[in-house]
Amino acid sequence: MNKEDKTYFPSINNIKVAADTIKNVSAVTPLGPSLRYSKQYDASIFLKREDLQQVRSYKIRGAFNKISSLTKEESNHGVVCASAGNHAQGVALSCKLLKIKGTIYMPAPTPNQKVEQVKMFGENFIDIKLIGDTFDDAYHAAMLECEQLKKNFIHPFNDEKVIEGQATIALEILEQSTKPIDYVFIAVGGGGLASGLSTVFKTLSPNTKIIGVEPEGAPSMSVSIKNNRNTELEHIEKFIDGAAVKRVGDLTFAICKENLDEMITVPEGKVCATILELYNKDAIVVEPAGALSISALDFYAEEIKGKNVVCVVSGSNNDITRTSEIKERALLYANLKHYFIVKFPQRAGALKEFVVDILGENDDITYFQYAKKTNRENGSAVVGVQLKSASDLKPLIAKMKEFNFYGDYLNNKPDLFQFLV
Repeated sequence: MNKEDKTYFPSINNIKVAADTIKNVSAVTPLGPSLRYSKQYDASIFLKREDLQQVRSYKIRGAFNKISSLTKEESNHGVVCASAGNHAQGVALSCKLLKIKGTIYMPAPTPNQKVEQVKMFGENFIDIKLIGDTFDDAYHAAMLECEQLKKNFIHPFNDEKVIEGQATIALEILEQSTKPIDYVFIAVGGGGLASGLSTVFKTLSPNTKIIGVEPEGAPSMSVSIKNNRNTELEHIEKFIDGAAVKRVGDLTFAICKENLDEMITVPEGKVCATILELYNKDAIVVEPAGALSISALDFYAEEIKGKNVVCVVSGSNNDITRTSEIKERALLYANLKHYFIVKFPQRAGALKEFVVDILGENDDITYFQYAKKTNRENGSAVVGVQLKSASDLKPLIAKMKEFNFYGDYLNNKPDLFQFLV
């Protein structure tokens, strides 16, 4: 604790105590080389596989360390958390192992698969309450129960014991690595993992550059560091749910502001492309937040050449029902999927003309919405086209205009795109 600004920084000693506390619960996950990424970036790329934890994310570390630190009296009151994701699973398993009653608040629209996972890990030691439509609704309900029944709220990131638990990942990386580490890339949501890990490296391996990675649609830590104050965002893109928060923790902000060498934001579409790549080429299943660190490598390709680089793969709790959306976002990011308003003459053969004369032989119609209207020369359709190469877009638009089929291009009109597609 700094006496001037009262900023909390976790001590290495406390982090080592946390490592001892969680040693029989949290796995020492592999730090393995990625031959494919190492060749691609002409560097030594290593993946820290936190997706291989029992709860399939690093969250068990902080949750178990925090709940273990409660006094007997506090434990008797029970614990409460609000989460629809990995933190809920970490708390649930911790409650079962420590035989402490817990209540987990989740938004009502939470997919049943996630609810069942939490039940499986917590068994009879937890109660799940589905409240409201959003995380904020669940959070406020959880805090109300804590106030009324004097229960202990287990925060997902803004807590000293949680930060110290997450920091144990860094101790493992340094113990497992046989070479000095030049870069560590790590996903940033609320900042618990980033603040813990960065503290260890700044103390034990100060020459290592720590790069925090956020989703482009939820840059709360980046904005806060730029503003030099913890800043709450009005709106965020929630697709990368494991790393999408409107406001990072006050504790974590103060640490990350001092310790992180850089922050970078990565487009959600790039993250989706990484998810598919890991699955198809490496047989690794990751959730969107788990792919963030690897997705940032493209933006540092020149800088990391010849360097030793670690990417923390933070979790693998991916919902299979999201696969189609992940593929869609990846194709949009790669400029291979395009949506148009197409003006069709209201006569027989117009669609055939569009397919034969306008589309290339490798182009594929993947979306088509059309309603024929009377007393009009033309009828508009929303058409999605998947291309083999991004360079095929300009010729396609040129042909559509030449034959008077072109109405509008929707990819660069997000409000219209969301309404029509």
